[in-house]
Amino acid sequence: MRSIDVAERRARLAVRHRLSLKARTDDVLDIARSVVVLHATDPATVFLSVAARSVDAVPAAVEKALYDDRTLLRMLAMRRTMFVAPTELVPVLQASTANGLAAKQRGVYSRMIERGSDIPDVPALFAEAQEAAHRALLARGEATGAQLGSDVPLLRTRVDPAPGKSYSRPTNITTWILVTLGCEGRIVRGRPNGSWVSSQYRWSPVEAWLPGGIEDLPAAEARAGLVRRWLRAFGPAPAADLKWWTGWSAGDVKKALALLDVAEVDLGGATGLVLADDLEPVSEPEPWAALLPALDPTPMGWQERGWFLGGHGPMLFDRNGNIGPSVWWDGRIVGGWAQRGDGEIVFRLLEDAGADAAAAVEREAARVAAWYGGVRSVPRFRTPLERELTA
Repeated sequence: MRSIDVAERRARLAVRHRLSLKARTDDVLDIARSVVVLHATDPATVFLSVAARSVDAVPAAVEKALYDDRTLLRMLAMRRTMFVAPTELVPVLQASTANGLAAKQRGVYSRMIERGSDIPDVPALFAEAQEAAHRALLARGEATGAQLGSDVPLLRTRVDPAPGKSYSRPTNITTWILVTLGCEGRIVRGRPNGSWVSSQYRWSPVEAWLPGGIEDLPAAEARAGLVRRWLRAFGPAPAADLKWWTGWSAGDVKKALALLDVAEVDLGGATGLVLADDLEPVSEPEPWAALLPALDPTPMGWQERGWFLGGHGPMLFDRNGNIGPSVWWDGRIVGGWAQRGDGEIVFRLLEDAGADAAAAVEREAARVAAWYGGVRSVPRFRTPLERELTA
């Protein structure tokens, strides 16, 4: 069994994820492909993840890929998390994950409507509201949820989500209907109302990105395709990491792996998986520094992070397992960073990484400050160190 030590795993991370200096590129689509998908729960993450992996790209380049060229598409997928995905990967994500998510969301929202209203036939209401919203969106071409609610009275149906509870606040079903349509791959979150850190999106029909709609793939084939991409980007890694990242059952992960030519490797006492044609050694790149944003796809790509995180987790993660802004040096996390209210980028090294590391991090901080320009952003999930740095 081939052995792959921590140094080689870090070298693979640097090259595969386009974090080493020679691996960086201004091709936004290639950056997204290098990490399979970009995390998009926090809109700023998409842009800052590209910033960390590019040379001279600017926020407008990401907006062009998303909204003009439309080579990237925003969708809910693994672990009910928002991602930005290359459009050629969308059918794989839809069949492997989003279809199942759509069924779950429909069930959750339907039960909430049943519990919080006197509507006699909730499935019929849900289906009618979906079709009406879809028709209205096709007619407009692009619309906010509020605009669609104005067009479709059924979307303004009021529901008490927690009957009898003091904290409950009656709400309409617009968001529930639109989120489910999005999970089904019928509509897409488009350009936001505001800057690149805004999460107030306008909706568009999926055909605006994929003229023929989303290709229908067999679920088993799609899962194998997604696992292949993950192993290429994040392997070698234990199967438990893959199960966590996908959010699938152990059975689905096992079936997907069975369709691929996979090799086992020794990760220093643990068994890792890697594609059988990906066993060649990876040369270590020159030392590199990077400032990765909160929820960046690299640290969020594995469940077991000790080989690059060390003991810094308590300062850099919130209680729900979301990582904040992190400082990297030569394949490992050595600190954290934040943007203050005046726009200054500040960082703290949590270990002595040496003078070269400190100087390289300073240069990266200047690059990130230039990327932000006059935009200000606070991570959606705040962590202890980020709070301290902005206090």
